[in-house]
Amino acid sequence: MSHPVFALLEQDAGRDAAHLFADLAADYLAATRSGTGPVSTPLTPAAIAERFAEPLPHGARDLHAVAERVARDVMGDMNRLAHPMYLGHQVSAPLPAMIWMEAVIAAMNQSVAVWEMSPTATLVETQLVRWLCELVGWGAGAGGTFTSGGTEAIFTALLAARASAMPEAWENGVGDDPPVVVCGEHAHYAVTRAVAQLGLGVHRAIAVPSRDHRMDTDALEATLRRLGSEGKRVMAVVATAGSTATGSFDDIETIGSICDERGIWFHLDGAHGASALLSPEHRHRMRGVARARSLTWDAHKMMLAPLSGGMLLVRDERDLERAFAQAAPYLFNAAANGAERGWDQGKRSFMCSRRTDALKVWVALQRYGADGMAAIYERLCDTARALHEEIAARDDFEAVHEPQSNILCFRWIGDGSHDAATLDRLNRELRERYNRSGAGWITATVIDGRQLLRVTVMNPRSGREHARRLLEGLAEQAAVEVAG
Repeated sequence: MSHPVFALLEQDAGRDAAHLFADLAADYLAATRSGTGPVSTPLTPAAIAERFAEPLPHGARDLHAVAERVARDVMGDMNRLAHPMYLGHQVSAPLPAMIWMEAVIAAMNQSVAVWEMSPTATLVETQLVRWLCELVGWGAGAGGTFTSGGTEAIFTALLAARASAMPEAWENGVGDDPPVVVCGEHAHYAVTRAVAQLGLGVHRAIAVPSRDHRMDTDALEATLRRLGSEGKRVMAVVATAGSTATGSFDDIETIGSICDERGIWFHLDGAHGASALLSPEHRHRMRGVARARSLTWDAHKMMLAPLSGGMLLVRDERDLERAFAQAAPYLFNAAANGAERGWDQGKRSFMCSRRTDALKVWVALQRYGADGMAAIYERLCDTARALHEEIAARDDFEAVHEPQSNILCFRWIGDGSHDAATLDRLNRELRERYNRSGAGWITATVIDGRQLLRVTVMNPRSGREHARRLLEGLAEQAAVEVAG
């Protein structure tokens, strides 16, 4: 006798079942629209874990009951990224059209490594990558691939740089004297992680100091001269467009020129900031981007895609193919005459099983247009600027920098009577107290030894009124903290 699960599969494929889960998402978006209710949970990890400490389910359950449990036990204590008072990490409140497309992507379940496994989605990804390469200013030979995120994109870019600098490394390894990678002191940790994973050794990542939270280009030139005098080869220079800590943009034009003069691979980590290319108001921050040999761009950051939607773009797509020069005849098909471009993306990507994440970004561009995406980018940056202005109008907070994007670091200073060590402690505890209150959610960082509060605006619902509410809420919590 057939197991009853097969009847359930057919039942769950219908519209009634789909509406159960679509309604959960729609109700969540509606509930967060007003900006009321808690932004996160006050519960400890242990308290939440206890809720799920149960035996493995063996029998089927009613789907309505399952959906109700998702709403109660899962969604009840999540971080509400769509709430306008969520101003925390660089994780987006996704655009609605992309949220709904996620279900379609899952239903089709195409794998975009091989054309025959995703005959349409592969071509959508190819076209989307071409659009973005055109925004960069690269020619017809440019290309790229979607990735799981910026970490994979940086690893892949440096793998391509290694293939260019050390073509024999794939078969023979990096040897006893591998080259170095130069990056800014505020570069994402993915850079040093990739250097270590590529077998170069983490000490082969050379950090260049900053000036005003940007890579000091004079120090970069001095570092390259010193490395040359020491006989060290430089495999790549990595600059940042939209740093994690402050959202700052390195001087891309100057760094690109320095790399061009020396024939060094120039990778630009634009995971956060490359979306400025969409905005007439902000694209000047990316001036010089066409000099880069490779570029990280995360759609799941400032294009507000659901996770994941990372990308790696390269000026010459063949650089990716050389980086993954590996025969797999059971998967990849060679181009018909050896000169044509092959469609299989697996030859240019670290992953084999890979979702069609490009489809949700393509849908967003179809729905909102590049101009609409630019307006969203500008809105996020405008809100960070509004927070900066609100801080300037008060005496109890100070901003550490002017925002170049949607990120701002600042701190509570009270009446000015507290010493540095006390301010560090109070700001660290203030963030924790504020987040537990449910009134909002922000992050923290340490720059130049100072404990700072950090805001990242990733929700177009957030505006000046929410920036003002944030400061008022922090001030209230600070008063309690000092009094206690």
